[in-house]
Amino acid sequence: MSSPPASATSNRAGLIWTALVLVYVLWGSTYLGIRIAVESMPPLASAALRFAVAGLVLAVVLRLRRGPGALRVGRRQLGSAALVGVLLLACGNGLVVLAESGPPGVAVPSGIAALLVATVPLLVVLLRTTTGDRPPGWTFGGVTLGFLGLVLLVLPTGGTGAVPLAGALTVVAAATCWSVGSFLSGRLSMPADPFVATVYEMFAGAAALAVFALARGELRDFSPAEVTARSWAALAYLMVAGSLVAFTAYVWLLHHAPISLVATYAYVNPAVAVGLGALLAAEPVTAQVLLGGAVIVAGVALVVSTERPRRPAAEAADGAATEPAHR
Repeated sequence: MSSPPASATSNRAGLIWTALVLVYVLWGSTYLGIRIAVESMPPLASAALRFAVAGLVLAVVLRLRRGPGALRVGRRQLGSAALVGVLLLACGNGLVVLAESGPPGVAVPSGIAALLVATVPLLVVLLRTTTGDRPPGWTFGGVTLGFLGLVLLVLPTGGTGAVPLAGALTVVAAATCWSVGSFLSGRLSMPADPFVATVYEMFAGAAALAVFALARGELRDFSPAEVTARSWAALAYLMVAGSLVAFTAYVWLLHHAPISLVATYAYVNPAVAVGLGALLAAEPVTAQVLLGGAVIVAGVALVVSTERPRRPAAEAADGAATEPAHR
């Protein structure tokens, strides 16, 4: 059997790295996009609108490309996708949005939020142990290192630029919800097509977020005229760049690149988010942030580098378990 031409191999490598850069930059930038969107928008309502519109666009594209039966799934698959969507998007993403909203000193800076969400792969490893799975010892070393970095990051110092503890705990709760949803997505009867699953996850997440927003009274005195052009632009960016373009690139990567390479987004995204937050939003980057963030990223990198899927099914489950909480 002849090997593929060098030009084809080069083109494939180019496509892989193009898709990786899209995931690195676009998903890393969504944390700043969330912060800007909630400057003048109700947090949960804006997240509900984001996922409702993104889900609708994706559904229309699938319907046009694949025909009338493109979105047909069984009741069990629909229920599973809805549950995962509520955990990932309504609870996971919704809590991140809440943590990033509010005045300075209360809201969590976008870069800090990204660093805290980076603990998701570590939490998934812990969840795997509840099913009898025994990851390698180096994986547990990475988990320990990552959580040490988490403690360093949120440790109260009393100085300027300290991480708001309540907001930080909210993001940790978001990461926990995202980890549980990711863990379950590899064990429930989900739609076989990841794009179809995403449509139903987005619809379910948007519906739950809308209910939560109404329960919080977010729309009671809200007027769309009060929303700034800056916030509308940020929301549009989140819909297109975060929820459609980057996710499409991510799904393509899962089918064309090694999972160990794809999973590197988990420690590149936080670095992108911290850098953009500092450059574009003047978010403080203190020694505590640098130290705690570096330890978290090192722990995640160790987990990613020591984990190797054992079979195609495990690879698919591991890929689902590492999707970030913003999409």
